[in-house]
Amino acid sequence: MAVTQSAAAQDPQAADSAEATGELLELSLAYMYSAALSSAARFGVADHLVDGPRTAEELAAAVGVNAPFLYRILRYLATKEVFREDEEGRFHLTPRAQPLRTDSERSLRAYITVCGEAPFWEPAGRLHEAVRTGTTAFEGQYGTSFYKYVAGNPDFGQAFNTAMATVSEALSDDIAEACDFSGAKTLVDVGGGQGGLLRSILRRNPQLSGTLFDLENVVAGHVLDTPDLAGRWDTRAGDFFVSVPAGADVYFLKQVLASWPDEQCVNILRTCRQAMPAHGRLLVANPMIPAGNEPHPGKTVDLMMMTVLNGRNRTRAEYEELLTAAGFEVTRFLDPSPHASVVEAVPAAEA
Repeated sequence: MAVTQSAAAQDPQAADSAEATGELLELSLAYMYSAALSSAARFGVADHLVDGPRTAEELAAAVGVNAPFLYRILRYLATKEVFREDEEGRFHLTPRAQPLRTDSERSLRAYITVCGEAPFWEPAGRLHEAVRTGTTAFEGQYGTSFYKYVAGNPDFGQAFNTAMATVSEALSDDIAEACDFSGAKTLVDVGGGQGGLLRSILRRNPQLSGTLFDLENVVAGHVLDTPDLAGRWDTRAGDFFVSVPAGADVYFLKQVLASWPDEQCVNILRTCRQAMPAHGRLLVANPMIPAGNEPHPGKTVDLMMMTVLNGRNRTRAEYEELLTAAGFEVTRFLDPSPHASVVEAVPAAEA
């Protein structure tokens, strides 16, 4: 008796279609990955696995949650190689789970936790409204801009600033290592948050002194007061749309321009240009979107910018256009990380 082939075996197109259906079904629920990841970060699961594997029951008792529900989250995350379940039902740390540890050198626990908060999560569910109207979903939902919301909600604001500091910490060493500060003596980190980047730069360049410039409530939590940097830094509070400290050799804008539309970016850049001496240099670090269809972190974060911050990630050409409009001439591009390329610029001769 002849064996009947399956429809997929008889028709390669049907097999491809079935695979595509499965992949799209999984992608349609990808937000559950974010939710599970944020929950694991919030409860500090990774911290409780440092000394060895533990069951979901043991972990639940340690962090004060429901054991069966925690097990289901960890089982799911294990399919993404975040944690690993063994034959005895114990969960292990994996390389992918290491940044969830609070004490990890490149910890992302605070960042992943805050990404699960309503001010990020809810606007993402209204992405279709942002696309329909061409305006950020956050403002439509909350009736104010993201940064005004942060200023008016101290608990969330503190969590957000801490989260941004941890991301900065994870990228700062790569950026500081890639940039050349020879010949420079002074640097202003504009919109520098709590100073993680400035700290990394100063440690690698003993001839430099630096100024951390940001909003007053942000610089109040700076991380610069360490013995090895004594006497080489100061903090200044202010609004980079109005003015920045003048006369430095180097000005740095890290992860700033992506948070704003083009017009505001040009205003920030012009403020820096006005403060710079003729020999000054400007360094701009942001994810830079490449051409083509390949995955890139900048493309993912760009959707968050669309829903929350009314900013955008840009291509190399788009950054060059902004800098030219503000009176700069681009001199170099660096790519220390997929998460942060660096554009170097100097005041244009005609500016």
